[in-house]
Amino acid sequence: MEPDQIAIAERVAEQHRHHKKALFFWVWGALLVMTAVEVYLTYQNMEPVKMLTILMGLSLIKAALIIGFFMHLKYEVSRMKWLTMCSVIACLILMTIFFFPDARRIIELGAK
Repeated sequence: MEPDQIAIAERVAEQHRHHKKALFFWVWGALLVMTAVEVYLTYQNMEPVKMLTILMGLSLIKAALIIGFFMHLKYEVSRMKWLTMCSVIACLILMTIFFFPDARRIIELGAK
């Protein structure tokens, strides 16, 4: 490894050692609250588009919290963050191109 990479790895490892457990409990509590809101919203008589928009927004926030704190991506070097986000975007593009049109075709043709 190059000296720069070693220094970055040591800095990240040092940040990992000094986490407070309280931070993880706050994140966990926020996830519980958002899950409770999602469950509550499913029992409300809302317009489907409005409800799904709110649920998708909460799901994205929850995913970001889980990835950032519990999977420790928040403490990674910036190259790792960019690589992960580019992979996610590539997966979404592939799903849009291949999966969603096929799912629409199955819905339009109906199940046999």
